[in-house]
Amino acid sequence: MSNSLLSNDVTNRKSFIKFLEAFHQDLIDNGSKWENKTLEDFLEALSRYANDIQGYYDNKKENTNADVATWKVFSDMLQGAKVYE
Repeated sequence: MSNSLLSNDVTNRKSFIKFLEAFHQDLIDNGSKWENKTLEDFLEALSRYANDIQGYYDNKKENTNADVATWKVFSDMLQGAKVYE
């Protein structure tokens, strides 16, 4: 997402709202680059990515427990769902 808030910057409700605004703008500006463009496809990918996100954190050697709900984990799941196959 260009000129936007990165998932690592999402630490509270207000920063999550800013992230969502940037995420929405990214869809408007770059929707053709998203793998999951329809709500149906996006929600299916979101469900699958939420299931697999701990593997992403482990592979990136991030010290993040996906079972602990945080604003960052929520934003990471949304980011992943836009391209998850």
